[in-house]
Amino acid sequence: MPASKPDSNSHNGRYVLETMGLSKHFEGLKAVEDVSLQVREGELHAIIGPNGAGKTTLFNLITGLYEPTRGDIRIDGQSIVKLKPYEVTQRGVARTFQNIRLFNNLTVLDNVRIAYHRNARQNLAESVLRLGRFPSEEKALTNQALEFLSVFGLADRQQELARNLPYGEQRRLEIARALAAQPKLLLLDEPAAGMNPAEVVRLTELINFIRERFKLTIVLIEHQMRVVMSISERITVMDFGMVIARGTPREIQDNPRVIEAYLGKGAV
Repeated sequence: MPASKPDSNSHNGRYVLETMGLSKHFEGLKAVEDVSLQVREGELHAIIGPNGAGKTTLFNLITGLYEPTRGDIRIDGQSIVKLKPYEVTQRGVARTFQNIRLFNNLTVLDNVRIAYHRNARQNLAESVLRLGRFPSEEKALTNQALEFLSVFGLADRQQELARNLPYGEQRRLEIARALAAQPKLLLLDEPAAGMNPAEVVRLTELINFIRERFKLTIVLIEHQMRVVMSISERITVMDFGMVIARGTPREIQDNPRVIEAYLGKGAV
């Protein structure tokens, strides 16, 4: 798996994701306030900040779980505000969650097969009666899922229940399931949370690998700065729901406002 990040200058000028003046208020609490974000096609963009900074709320807005109080969200230049989560997925956006969300009582294979079913053409009657297009489509979907699992090193676990996988492999399965939806934009919400150092190294390699293999644009929320600084090209820093800094990893790591947000005023 490649470990280096591509040159950000190689990206074209097209923005896959844009937010303009995006805000979300909960009964007076300004969880996200006037956030403007631009992510170019092929870029790996990290969003960092202390706990409670509004990062996951921002992801929930982008994926349609929350409706903005004001502002706009665009995918490939088209507004997705007011779309339902499944409609956002259809526009090419997939995500993982801070707390892993798998179908724990289903097999590893079935967790990925479910994601592929959004492309199935069989109708309800064919599915229930197992007639018509059902047999051939199910075989094709199973083969696709198995091929996908082999890419992620999970083919030998295909018949295990998802809940029985080690933590690092559960995270890998969650990412595999998200990518089975064939997105153009992948949102990763703290993928390294709960991982030991060896798992973090493998995760970093995996993110670089899937980005190159599937030609993805990735937005990453992460607290582990070793991960952020090693793979990100651009970083947006949030605090109290607002953007306080933007820049390259080198620009961010020496930014006084960022240091203050993480360590307090006495640190600068």
